Amino acid sequence: GARSSMPGMMETVLNVGLTSKTIPGLIKKTNNERFVYDAYRRLMMMYSDVVMEKAAGIEPAEGQAIRHKLEHFMEKMKRDKGYRNDTDLTVDDLKVLCSEFKHIIKDTLKKEFPDNPMDQLWGGIGAVFQSWMGKRAVSYRKIEKIPEEWGTAVNVQSMVFGNTGDNSATGVAFTRNPATGENMFFGEWLPNAQGEDVVAGIRTPNPVNKAGKTDDTRHLSSLEEAMPKLYKQLFGIQNKLEKHYRDMQDIEFTIEDGRLWMLQTRVGKRNGQAAIRMAVEMAKAKLITKQTALLRVKPDQIDELLHPSVAPAAEKKAVEFAKGLPAGPGGALGRIVLTADDAEAWAQKGEKVILVRNETSPEDVHGMHAAEAILTAKGGMTSHAALVARGWGKCCIVGCSALTINLKNKEIQVDGRILKEGDWITLNGTSGRVYEGKLDLLPADPDHNPWYKELMKWADLFRTLKVRTNADAPNDAISARLFGAEGIGLCRTEHMFFGPDRIKAVREMILSETLEGREKALVKLLPFQKSDFSGIFKAMAGLPVTIRLLDPPLHEFLPHTDAELRDLAKDMGVSFEQLDAKNKSLHEFNPMLGHRGCRLGITFPEIYAMQVQAIMEAACELTKQKVKVIPEIMIPLVGHVKELEAMKNVAVSVADRVQKEYKVKVPYTVGTMIIADFYSFGTNDLTQTVYGLSRDDAGRFLPFYVEHGILKEDPFVSIDTEGVGAFMRIAVEKGRKVKKDLKMGICGEHGGEAKSVEFCHEIGLNYVSCSPYRVPIARFAAAQAALKEKQPQNSVDLIIITSN
Repeated sequence: GARSSMPGMMETVLNVGLTSKTIPGLIKKTNNERFVYDAYRRLMMMYSDVVMEKAAGIEPAEGQAIRHKLEHFMEKMKRDKGYRNDTDLTVDDLKVLCSEFKHIIKDTLKKEFPDNPMDQLWGGIGAVFQSWMGKRAVSYRKIEKIPEEWGTAVNVQSMVFGNTGDNSATGVAFTRNPATGENMFFGEWLPNAQGEDVVAGIRTPNPVNKAGKTDDTRHLSSLEEAMPKLYKQLFGIQNKLEKHYRDMQDIEFTIEDGRLWMLQTRVGKRNGQAAIRMAVEMAKAKLITKQTALLRVKPDQIDELLHPSVAPAAEKKAVEFAKGLPAGPGGALGRIVLTADDAEAWAQKGEKVILVRNETSPEDVHGMHAAEAILTAKGGMTSHAALVARGWGKCCIVGCSALTINLKNKEIQVDGRILKEGDWITLNGTSGRVYEGKLDLLPADPDHNPWYKELMKWADLFRTLKVRTNADAPNDAISARLFGAEGIGLCRTEHMFFGPDRIKAVREMILSETLEGREKALVKLLPFQKSDFSGIFKAMAGLPVTIRLLDPPLHEFLPHTDAELRDLAKDMGVSFEQLDAKNKSLHEFNPMLGHRGCRLGITFPEIYAMQVQAIMEAACELTKQKVKVIPEIMIPLVGHVKELEAMKNVAVSVADRVQKEYKVKVPYTVGTMIIADFYSFGTNDLTQTVYGLSRDDAGRFLPFYVEHGILKEDPFVSIDTEGVGAFMRIAVEKGRKVKKDLKMGICGEHGGEAKSVEFCHEIGLNYVSCSPYRVPIARFAAAQAALKEKQPQNSVDLIIITSN
């Protein structure tokens, strides 16, 4: 099989070798004619499907695959004879069935069913190899990040038969519960059946033991009750397998005429909750070490515990409406609304809403905040919607390209299916799926999960990399601190400007033609900024807070409609024409590389002076109140040392003046995204400039690049360690040559992505910073990075197991 477990993704063919010559011999050996013909009809169904149709590349005519045709014929026979189950078919029925199957196969596929054992064997081997490139296997590898070049092996093993009669059976089991992690043998079995019957759901399988029974399966006989001796033997084997492999095992077994056979064991797949519980309980039982427990859980599985999720049982029955990119994990449900204003208005009335937009902009933040979740037709994993949603821990799906939005008719459409504003939808932000209607959600409650709390304690013991958060408001800072953040690595001051009580003052400042006019507007903004900073400093008392001075292009704050511009002109006492001309003059051809960052501070130093004044006044007042404040002032997008010198002079001059006025000293530092008292890599902008890519537009073609192997991964999701990473290495090496204890970190969204965190640890950064809800993931990834550095990849724990 595949090097990494891919359950159900690769093809299987059972009963190979049954032909007109070998059938009489097997009947003679088993003295069970019914069983032999049942095995033969199964071979024909699987072989014609896997080898003769799929592997041969034959497209089913009118959507009628050969497997469906054969199953349809068998179901009709059962109906005509009044049978309920496959096991009700007699030997004569099965002989007729096999004969008819041969005719259907020849008529459909224009080929005889092979009657030579070696032809069947080599056909089966070729088909299983080909299934490596089957659609479901390719999709699974993309999701699980399994490399294409690994390839697969094909196992050929002799058959044991679970379908020889009532004394035979087959089953699949797990040494622990893969859904909860409980240390309880868990599984399903079917009497007189083959393995595919359990997996395919042809019959409702029975629980393997009494403990596994539910209200729905209470009436079914468990293997423990039906075959107690064999169950006891199976229980002993599963116990031995788990102790040997020291991990939860997924096992397949067959009972042939009262004898138990083990077909396969492999490490079992599990959800986040189960993975965490198993890892902690196995470490406490001394089956594995704490280090192995930490390395065994995936960072994404930590993420699962932090958000409500769509109930799997509800999802199975649901109608999928659309699919996009999973930008914010967890589940959410609500009524469709199509504007930010409506989202806020509906939410104020107590309605749960999902904000559906073509794309979001900073002006939508009020509606995004009010909504339960966000769905966009455009944008990628690092689009505005994705970044803001992740920062708030909101469910979000972006880049749903099949989605069209009709604002006039207040409806959305996918492939001809229409939903109206107010209709209910459910989003699964972990898979990117959108469903019609209301699906059940399972609540997130990590604080009451003892296994999660224990595992995170262990993670903090082993990690060396600090983890900060990106937070723009006191509530975000408080949430992040509860999640274990050790400071703020990025506070984006521009997000504070979009409140309805301050956006007008911001626009006045931008559109004023004179210094006097700008300063008049800045005076209005100063108390707002000071209040914001004060709240954040209080929430992060005793921890460092990095505040980035104004960064985005000014046009992002400007009115988008003539009506808004006329209102502003009236407030400012100028003509609409004059303001309109100024507004148009500020628009740029390439704003991401234009008049933004420290370039704004160079041309309008009064903006940065006001912000530094607000920071230092808030810090001084709190210092007088005995609150420990550690401000770090970041000057963004510095590309030349002269830019840094000019802006640092402004910051230091204002900071010194404020400290003299308040007669206190605050331990502040001034840094930048290039060089100063500390480094902070803005990895989003660094990736944009290294690649010459616009992050907001890259979603249109980057998935194609990744799909076709031009790039291994989206560089806006995971740091490109060879390109962008090379620049970071140079900066780290040169910076540490000048100042050995230079503090360095990253403040882009990469700070919450596991592989990027590992790279930051590797090059010697002091901290990473990410959105509040990703802080636990970053803490966990940092611990794994430290452990991987110390422990070779192929090392194993030495545990001695003794038997009584």
